[in-house]
Amino acid sequence: MKAVVQRVSKANVKVEGAIIGDIMTGLVVLLGIGHNDKEKDADFLADKIVNLRIFEDNNGKMNESLMDVKGDMLVISQFTLMGDCSKGRRPSFVKAASPDMANNLYQYFISQTKAKGVKTETGKFQALMDVSLINNGPVTILLDTET
Repeated sequence: MKAVVQRVSKANVKVEGAIIGDIMTGLVVLLGIGHNDKEKDADFLADKIVNLRIFEDNNGKMNESLMDVKGDMLVISQFTLMGDCSKGRRPSFVKAASPDMANNLYQYFISQTKAKGVKTETGKFQALMDVSLINNGPVTILLDTET
């Protein structure tokens, strides 16, 4: 499972021109799910992300987590994170989970962040989405359960 985590001052996601997810201070998580991923990977990432100390404290140091600042999360399923571009110029997606499996783990990940008390908004699985965000910092972290 792969995640691109961006610290934001605000973000939203639109489907067919309508906003379906909207947050203020918090994190945007682009989530890629591979065919070998399990619930334990989602558990690990959910815990890691909500507790990442990437928000500034009163001294301007990255020392506080999403939980500490009581921030929101916007989770977007993004199978293209599983793309392999090591050969040729067209990504191969053979490592991506099937849609059913990916949606189940995507929904499970969301349930885990909500269970931790995080206000979690989402995109729409398999939809063409427009994601807008203001990356605060900028701060962008890459996480991969395989490394």
